[in-house]
Formats: sequence, C-alpha cells, structure tokens
Amino acid sequence: MLALQAFQVVFLWIHDWIPVGRLNDVVAVRSQDTLQRLVVVTIVQSLPYSIGLFFSARYFGRIYPDWLDMWLWISYGILFVGQIRAWWVPYLLRAEPERAARFQVMFGDTHSFLPQRNGLVPNTAHMMLHLATAATLLVLLAGELKL
Repeated sequence: MLALQAFQVVFLWIHDWIPVGRLNDVVAVRSQDTLQRLVVVTIVQSLPYSIGLFFSARYFGRIYPDWLDMWLWISYGILFVGQIRAWWVPYLLRAEPERAARFQVMFGDTHSFLPQRNGLVPNTAHMMLHLATAATLLVLLAGELKL
C-alpha cells in the first residue's frame, strides 16, 4: 500500500516539472498553462495524497484510524473518478474535441501503446498512475473485507 501511495505522490508532484524521457513532456505541458496555474494545480492535486502517505507511513504495521481510512477512500476515490472522467470517458465513450486537442499538445510526443480514439490516447505514464490508483482502491477494499 505504501509503495502504491509513494508512486502516486511522486508522480503527482513531478510529472509536470521534471522530464522523464518519453513518459512526459514538461515543455508541452507548460505551453498550455501559466506557471502560476501549474504551481496551484500541482499543490492542489498532490497535497491530499502526500498527507495520506505521511500518515499511512506513520501508522505502518498498525490498524489505520478511521479518519485515515476515510481520508484514503475519499481522496483516492476522487482521484480515480477524475482519471476516468478526464481520460477514459472521452477516450472510450464520448469525444471531447477541445480536451483531445489540449491533450494532443501536452501528451502527443509521450509514449503510449493504445490506439488513438476520439482524437486522444491515454499515455503510458498516466496509465501507470491510473492502474496504481485502481490498485490502491483494491487494497483498501481488501482491507475492509479482511482478505
């Protein structure tokens, strides 16, 4: 669980700021947003998961308090819904030409392995994030069900 959370926290803090080969394109991302907006977005999208990771590490090996369990469910649930809404709905179900054009600029030169649909394709880095988020929710569910 901690490894999944750590991966996501690191991803959320750095993916728009530090080049990681073909997994991201920080220059393209910065072409679509102001520096101020990128700073605000990074903080807003990263801080809740950083707090969750900190307290998960603090309670490592022990039963999480109810408030932390709820924090993780709510934060990762919101993250997953956002990922589905931003990437998978327009990719699989309903074309969003404006989003597709923006994502093409931001992520068009990054690695992906799925075919393009509706003008966009989830890139490999975001797919790793989405899979880690789904796995985090499954681990939380397994803990609830005592599997």
